[in-house]
Amino acid sequence: MNKMIYVGLDVHKDTIAVAIADEGRRGEMRFFGTITNSSDSVSRLTKRLAETGKTPTFCYEAGPCGYGLYRHLTKLGFECAVVAPSMIPRKTGDRIKTDRRDAEMLARLWRAGELTPIWTPDEEQEAMRDLIRTRKQAKDAVKVAKQQLLSFLLRHGLRYQNGKYWTMRHRRWLAEMSRFPYPHQQLAFEELKRAIVQCETRVATLDHAIEEAIPQWHFAPIVDALRALRGVNTTIAATVVAEIGDITRFENPRQLMAWLGLVPSEHSSGSTTRRGRLTKTGNALARTMLVEAGWSYRHPPKEGYPYLKRSAHLPQEIKDIGWKAQTRLCKRFRHLSRAGKPQPRVLAAIARELAGFIWDIARKTPLPT
Repeated sequence: MNKMIYVGLDVHKDTIAVAIADEGRRGEMRFFGTITNSSDSVSRLTKRLAETGKTPTFCYEAGPCGYGLYRHLTKLGFECAVVAPSMIPRKTGDRIKTDRRDAEMLARLWRAGELTPIWTPDEEQEAMRDLIRTRKQAKDAVKVAKQQLLSFLLRHGLRYQNGKYWTMRHRRWLAEMSRFPYPHQQLAFEELKRAIVQCETRVATLDHAIEEAIPQWHFAPIVDALRALRGVNTTIAATVVAEIGDITRFENPRQLMAWLGLVPSEHSSGSTTRRGRLTKTGNALARTMLVEAGWSYRHPPKEGYPYLKRSAHLPQEIKDIGWKAQTRLCKRFRHLSRAGKPQPRVLAAIARELAGFIWDIARKTPLPT
């Protein structure tokens, strides 16, 4: 059998530092060199490594350069792992960082089996993820634009006192306002209002694009099935599936909860057990969506017309899981609230259990082959 060589790649926009570790605990470790970050250079690298008679296996850190290198190496027939930067063991006393040392560290740890590969999306999955994240950026832009307008009004002593902000009445109050003494001041106010409208238009356009993209998506059946859960609309379901990917890769719901960062941290020693705040590891956007969905469980269990309409075509098994989630999580929300738990902690507990129901639905939803 051919021996393995473990190749660590420190990837940057223009260059890739390459280090090689031979198989075996005492195998030779050497720095191969630096190549340009291009498909031709990577192909020449694989040919040179294959000429040694050993089978190369590659790894590199997940980062801003994406998964293009992973897909290129995979198409060439080589094993490649994209590893999680947060899970790479590092020496606290090591204060020297260079591309060469990083590549050698990756090769050494890859050989020792100390690296944690992440789930790598295919091009279709990454396209949907890009669409979802662009919508999130547009929503953040709406929030910033609204805050800028309110800050502008506050600086000039103008406050809305007839109810909540951004209702139809509040927007009518903004549209009719012309209390600024200078015309350029009024112009600045009008531009701030236009910025809000433009950002909200972007969000609406992206929402429509998501609705159109879902039916052709490989994970469309899971998105449809997740809407059987209360509080999980199309946007939340698509966001969760786009960020997590293949939910069935988790062997049990506890693994999914831990991946989402919804489990408490722990620092135990001997007979002492200490649990702290949530770990908040993994994907922040998916975790935020579950917390947002958890708000709906403060109301009593109910199958209203909108819920029945969107879940009517689903299998009875999936609808039963949705109803079970409603009865359990609504009861738990009230119980934790009566116990005096802070609301963020209550929502985290609801989101954690909701992740378990999502795992169950995804496992029982067949996907097209």
